[in-house]
Amino acid sequence: MTVGIVMLAHSDLDRVEQIARHWVAGGCPVVIHLDKKVPKDAVAAFRDSLSDVADIRLSKRHKCEWGMWGLVAATQDASELMLSEFPQVRHVFLSSGACVPLRPVQELVDYLDANPDTDFIESATTSEVSWAVDGLEKERFTLRFPFSWRTQRRLFDRYVEFQRKLGIKRKVPAGLTPHIGSQWWCLTRQTLSAILQDPLRASYDRYFRRVWIPDESYFQTLARISSRKIQSRSLTLSKFDFQGKPHIFYDDHLQLLRRSDCFVARKIWPRADRLFDAFLRTPESALKQAEPQPSKIDRLFSRATDRRTRGRPGLSMQSRFPNESWENGLTAHAYTVLEGFDDLFEDFQPWLQRQVTSTVHGHLFAKDRAEFAGGETTYRGGLSDNAVLRDYNPHAFLKNLMWNTRGQHQCFFMGPGDVMDDIHWELVKDANANLFVISGAWLIQHFRSNQNFADIRADAALRQKLEREHLTALKSPFVKATHKVWTMAEFLEAPVENLRIVLDALEPGLGQGLTDTPKLTDLTGFGTFVRTLKNQGMHPYLLGDFDEGYDQPRQNAETRKPYLVR
Repeated sequence: MTVGIVMLAHSDLDRVEQIARHWVAGGCPVVIHLDKKVPKDAVAAFRDSLSDVADIRLSKRHKCEWGMWGLVAATQDASELMLSEFPQVRHVFLSSGACVPLRPVQELVDYLDANPDTDFIESATTSEVSWAVDGLEKERFTLRFPFSWRTQRRLFDRYVEFQRKLGIKRKVPAGLTPHIGSQWWCLTRQTLSAILQDPLRASYDRYFRRVWIPDESYFQTLARISSRKIQSRSLTLSKFDFQGKPHIFYDDHLQLLRRSDCFVARKIWPRADRLFDAFLRTPESALKQAEPQPSKIDRLFSRATDRRTRGRPGLSMQSRFPNESWENGLTAHAYTVLEGFDDLFEDFQPWLQRQVTSTVHGHLFAKDRAEFAGGETTYRGGLSDNAVLRDYNPHAFLKNLMWNTRGQHQCFFMGPGDVMDDIHWELVKDANANLFVISGAWLIQHFRSNQNFADIRADAALRQKLEREHLTALKSPFVKATHKVWTMAEFLEAPVENLRIVLDALEPGLGQGLTDTPKLTDLTGFGTFVRTLKNQGMHPYLLGDFDEGYDQPRQNAETRKPYLVR
């Protein structure tokens, strides 16, 4: 007894011939189905080239389109021809013209001889698997699919929507429990003949003719009725990406395929000469006999899929610009954003740069330009300080800065006077961001300005609205950033203690040794300024409970709060 090979082919007929000859040389008869779309002259040339091989047959041709009934019809006719022409065949192995044997043919024959009554076909109900793609799992069996998904996509989608709206549901034939699985199987003669000669085959065929992707469910379902012993797995190594598209194996996958110990691999690139030379050899190049173990390489494929879909943290480039929520981290490295500190303290940026090893920038999102550290006009990675370039995609600007400087902590200032609309949500959702906010401190700029009070009131109202939106975002359930918010009044209650919190966040332990503190801005008359704003109808509530009669806190005072020791 031996194994019969049914091959479904549609292109690269030179490789199909090479593989077919290899199977026959190993003692396995072959029946080949050529897609009806293959030109007649190419079919005639192919038939002539194989005329010297006695154990190869060509079956009746069908038009095979992905997801349509033609693939099942082609498999049925080729299998019937195999069973009638080669009575010595005990197992029928379904493969494609892109499937290459990885082990000597005799090893497959011996393996099936050791399992004479076993059908190898992946077969599971839709509730048991989660790899069905395109959102059609149970519906593939309850709706009708007369249109091609690839060539008639609009009709396909509209007809599905139409059936859903009308609540149309097809009745599954009595006695059938729909199963799905890999198209590539190996069935015993007894099981396959029982499927093809079933008295109810006509009704089964009518039903599956309108099922979505019937080649992954027809034999998988009917085998559950006819088989005596099923191993729900395929002997063919086939891998699919997260979109349901098959992985293609190239020459550099040689050692990977060897490690799998599988009998057959799909899908091999037709120009992978090294693979064909390595595997379509005589038995002396054989692998050691072993149980097929595709799981040996599953981890590698999982890592490749993860890298493809998620990429490296914080990296976006022309070849991979992820959709929202597909990012593997919004940025590549932790950074700190300070809001209101440079308003409340004089020369805060140079003071902070003296305290920490981090790079301290100015307002990177200022309206006129990006204020890079040291006044640079072009920063690492060719980032320009040009506001127009930056504002074309502020998120990409931030990601590029953190990617180009990864390994070194970055710190910059921000406030409601900056261009915040397109960036503040990205900061809030970024787990690498550390936000420290003194709300209302931007009002000091207006206090020290020489503007007309009517202009001050209008601009202050606008900035307060912007800052309120920013603070509201920090309270949303989407927040991933580490953040600390003080009102200006709260911060001034203990400015040194609060500065220590910031320094410890930048560099752990740094705040405890703080001796040099920045100089507070002169706030003499600020209380009167706030009271005037309120009297004219603009309530600066983001300042907190600011004492209107308290114009100037004690300079650099350190107010310690009592602690309860247990």
